[in-house]
Amino acid sequence: MALGYLLGGGVGTEPHGIELHRAFPVMQRLYEQIAEWTGLTVGQILEEELPEGQEERQSVGSIRETALAVAVHDILAEQGVHPSVLGGLSLGAMTSSCLAGALTRRELFGLLRSTRLCPDPDPSDPAHALAIAAVPAGQSVEAFVGGFEDVYVAGDMGDTADGALRIYMLGGLHEPMAALAGSLPEGLVTLMPGRGIAQHTPLRAPYRTFVEPHIDAIGFAAPKLPVMSCLDRRQLASGDDVRDLFTRNPTTSISLPYVYEGMHELGVQFGVVVGPAIPAGLLRLPFPVVHVEQPEHIEKVVSSVFELGIEYPEKGLAPC
Repeated sequence: MALGYLLGGGVGTEPHGIELHRAFPVMQRLYEQIAEWTGLTVGQILEEELPEGQEERQSVGSIRETALAVAVHDILAEQGVHPSVLGGLSLGAMTSSCLAGALTRRELFGLLRSTRLCPDPDPSDPAHALAIAAVPAGQSVEAFVGGFEDVYVAGDMGDTADGALRIYMLGGLHEPMAALAGSLPEGLVTLMPGRGIAQHTPLRAPYRTFVEPHIDAIGFAAPKLPVMSCLDRRQLASGDDVRDLFTRNPTTSISLPYVYEGMHELGVQFGVVVGPAIPAGLLRLPFPVVHVEQPEHIEKVVSSVFELGIEYPEKGLAPC
């Protein structure tokens, strides 16, 4: 039986992990190190309000989310728990690659900090939006969005626990996205408040162009643990695979089923979920999971791992 780590991909706009930070010195030390690498304060990473500018806000929020995921990994490692397989959505896929040794932590946090220099959109440009689509089982999401230009399927989250709905993330220009939501019965498409970046759609091409030289400067290595891609139904087996994921991530649709189905095929029967992008209890997963947000969740993971006889690399990977 193997243990999988599923890392969410949402930008950490809200403070979270504060109780974990108070409880675990290993997390406190990590945040001090990240502050040194990024030039941010521990308070900015952990709980202070995010900056106003779009790309600066995105940069700090991404660092906040990644710091929490790495911290949970380190806290569990200190308790003797290590992942057998890793995977995640978007930012979570990048963090998984780092935890598997494909790039150093300093390189990852340096990349996330460099994105603040990407120019913000011109105020006269059309606004972007993200939305959640709850599509009844048996219906096609493409049938919903097909008649609306500049609306894209940005992500497939999988089926709900009861199998009645398939959850998707949509991205596009705000005006047609609002028109789409207004044309359907209430609750089928819901715009996400405060999410003004059409992630994982062609509209994010300017950001991808900006960040590519920064990605090219990283010397990616083959992951030392299996990492499941969220962009394709495959495992990231080489440094080039990881580089390709980092490069395509801004403009390519993501899939949570690619990650958890790939994990299940590799023998994962219990998972640890880090990050708010995978809501607790909403989705049907092929194995039970524990969502880690509070100190008591660490105890639950540790006890579950040893009760179930989970097998994983005996010593895990040294932080890099």
